[in-house]
Amino acid sequence: MATLLKSTILMGLAMMAHASESEAPLKFSDVKIDVWQGQQRHLFSVEGKTAWVAVPDHPLPGKPWIWVTEFPGAFAERTGVPQLFAKGVYQAHVSDFNRLGCDEQLKVMDAFYKTMRESGFAEKPVLVGISRGGIMAYRWAVRNPDKVAGIYGDAPVCDLKSWPGGFGKGKGSPGDWEQAKKLYGWKDDEEGKKFEGNAVNDKQLAILAKAKIPLFHVVGEADDIVPVAENTAIMAEKYPKLGGQITVISHKAGHHPHGLDDPQPTVNFILKCLKVP
Repeated sequence: MATLLKSTILMGLAMMAHASESEAPLKFSDVKIDVWQGQQRHLFSVEGKTAWVAVPDHPLPGKPWIWVTEFPGAFAERTGVPQLFAKGVYQAHVSDFNRLGCDEQLKVMDAFYKTMRESGFAEKPVLVGISRGGIMAYRWAVRNPDKVAGIYGDAPVCDLKSWPGGFGKGKGSPGDWEQAKKLYGWKDDEEGKKFEGNAVNDKQLAILAKAKIPLFHVVGEADDIVPVAENTAIMAEKYPKLGGQITVISHKAGHHPHGLDDPQPTVNFILKCLKVP
């Protein structure tokens, strides 16, 4: 009887400790609080950039989170944001717009991740790469494969030659390509075309496959901005051959709208990666 009572007490203490961890206040400096997508949002500074975390009404222990690299809130209803909040998952972002995954941006992302971990967030978030945010997500994941639970790409840029380069069938973006050349220090177009840090590169994908990071892409068949054939289709062909797992869902639209009419497959993927029932 005494042994049973002792076990019950210890179990109760453990549950209280676990609960207090999830309910502990977020430890960010210079915090401002507002409302985003109907949820309380904490805004703070990381490396001079504005960062934030949106808190679900009933957050889960262990602070599971998704990290939206670019365009947070874009097509939120179609990308499963409300459902994820309802499940107790946090959403986070650091604003460093249009630096296309360059080395300096990766340093900002490193600092943001460190800040999140210091505030008790889970070791492995799911990265969400929407459009040009895709190259950011993949570049950071390749450098930090042990810190990523999964990647959800939505019409994601996986090859800078395709977008913004426009060296395939897509429209490209000349201004953004010039920006990419400056950010990466490429002296001309030819050097940019030879860049080996794109997500479609075999060596990059092999790193993710070895870490067993699952990928999930939503793409529009008529996308003429980030053409499927030059981005996701290459990933879908190569990744399984390298031992990785990738799921691709196509819809009839173009680059927009992002997400799905029924985002449940996206939600299911993210929850599975985060090990949320």
